[in-house]
This record gives sequence, C-alpha cells and structure tokens, in this order.
Amino acid sequence: MVTIKDVALRAGVTKQTVSNVINQRPVVKADTRARVERAIAELGYTPSLLARGLATGRTMMIGLVLPTLANPFYTELIERLERELEAHGYGIALCTTDGDAERAARQLTTLKRRYIDGLILFDDGNVGHHLDLVRELSLPFVLCGAEAEIPAGAPVVTFDHGQAGYLAGEHLRELGHREIAVVGEFPAHRVRLRGAERALAEGSIAIRPARIQDTTAKSLHGGFEAATRVLTESPDVTAVIGTHDLLALGVLQAAAALGRRVPEDLSVIGIDDIAAAGQAYPPLTTVAFPIAKLAQESVHKLLGQLASRVDDAEVISLAPRLVIRESTAPPRP
Repeated sequence: MVTIKDVALRAGVTKQTVSNVINQRPVVKADTRARVERAIAELGYTPSLLARGLATGRTMMIGLVLPTLANPFYTELIERLERELEAHGYGIALCTTDGDAERAARQLTTLKRRYIDGLILFDDGNVGHHLDLVRELSLPFVLCGAEAEIPAGAPVVTFDHGQAGYLAGEHLRELGHREIAVVGEFPAHRVRLRGAERALAEGSIAIRPARIQDTTAKSLHGGFEAATRVLTESPDVTAVIGTHDLLALGVLQAAAALGRRVPEDLSVIGIDDIAAAGQAYPPLTTVAFPIAKLAQESVHKLLGQLASRVDDAEVISLAPRLVIRESTAPPRP
C-alpha cells in the first residue's frame, strides 16, 4: 500500500509537506504543492481518514438528521447536501427521526459517539427538544427547513413557507376558484395553510373548516384518503391544495378514482416540486422550494462554524416560486 513516505520520496519533500498539502494548509508554495499533488496522482495515494482525523482533530464526517426517507423531497435533499459536502472533503452519517422526539434523542447521541464534526438537522416538528440535546452535545449545527417555530439564537436556513402557501392560494384565486379544499400535514404545515388563507382572503374567499383535511399518513396514500373524504363530502370543491407534493399526487389519484377529471373538473396544486411532480399525469402545478440553494447555504453556514468555532445565529429564509403545469385551470362556468 502506498504511504505518505512514498509520496514524499517521489516529490522530493518531507512527510510534513505532504501532510500540509493533503490538509490544504496554506503554508506550501504553489510549485511544491503542484509537485506533491502530481506524486499523489501518479502513485494513486489515498490518505487514511483515521490518520487524518487524528492529525487534524476532525473526522471529516457530518451528521445529517431527517424526519423520513419516505418523502422524495428528503432523498433529493440528501443528494444535494452530499454533493456540497463532498466538494469540501466531507462525508455524511445519516439517520431519521420519524417525527419521534425520543428516537431523535437516541439517534443524535449515537451520532455523537461516532465522532462527527457537526450536524445538519432538518426540522421534524420537535425542533425545540432536538436543539436542547444538540447544545448539550456541544456540536456545531445548522437547523434546516424550520416552519412553525424558528428558535432564537440558532443558525437556521429555511424556506419562506408562508409565501409558498400564499403563492398556491393566489394562483387558484387568480384562476377564479372559490370552492377550495386543503389536504395537509398539520400542525407541521400550518404556516403554509395560513399563507394560502391570506391570499384567498384578498379575494374575499374563505376555506371552510370541514374542507381542511389533516392526514397522519405523510404519504401518497395519506393524500388519497384525505382527498377522497373531502371530495365525497364536498362535491362542489373545484380545487385542492396539497401542503406538499406527495399529498397532492395522492389527490390526483383520488380524483381519478372518483371520476373527477384534472384540471377540467378539479384543479390540484402542491408545494415542494419533487421530481415526481413533473412526471405525474397530468403534470402537477406546484410551488418550488430551492433545494439546491438550501443545501449550499446550510453547508456554507456549518463549515463557517467549524472554521471559526463561533455560533452563527443568522436566519436565512429562501423564497419559493410558482411552477405552473397542467393540473390547474379555471373552474368550469
């Protein structure tokens, strides 16, 4: 196996110089760095992560805590975060909470025992409990996606969830819909609901309480069941907002099962813009969150803390945008 000593001999430098190059320390001259990098490439040298961790006090691993992998939104987010971290030499250690505060506590403690350098924590509705534990573990962290509660003094990168709901409601209002239902995940998405209600109120439109359907099944099937209930009980509904795309895709299935054509008989809009939204039949109108920007900002904020060891309590809120596809249209006269 090629060692750091072999690289040093090939490049004509000391082992410390090779170490400085590997660990990107700025003390090496450009021509020397190029010579060492050439020797590394020629010999196919791969640094030992264990040795590097002992030398630098870093494991080069970041813990990533998510509510679930069942929603494609989170799998897309993982891919983005992994690419951003990989570009800076970091790997990820992944765990899920299933929205269970006790499970989250166990997962976070396990991650700490694996000697991660920091945490990216996606809000699952129990954020207050998580942050208390994270602070006890003394780990640099960034909170992502916080909606209902954004804790003071925490580094946060999130979306403007209220604006996302507003854009969905505004779109339906401008199309002329007045009989509107919402299939949602509550209380987690109550900020999105309030945004939609605010947009509709500007047209003197109110969503009747019975048409706001909660689902504990955070899935396509959950959206199907909730939409079946509301469309059966309120057949005059002409549009449905799903508080995330997976639920909205379930609404499309329910409409088909009930013989309601989309968008001729029923308009459907979601929030997130997962890949499946554009592949649905008909393609789903949605409000897109900038997932790539969320990953970029979260990694930048976390690495800044790792470099300076200073907490960054700034809250970054990213703006959504409306993506109009074929699942929405004006109501029939």
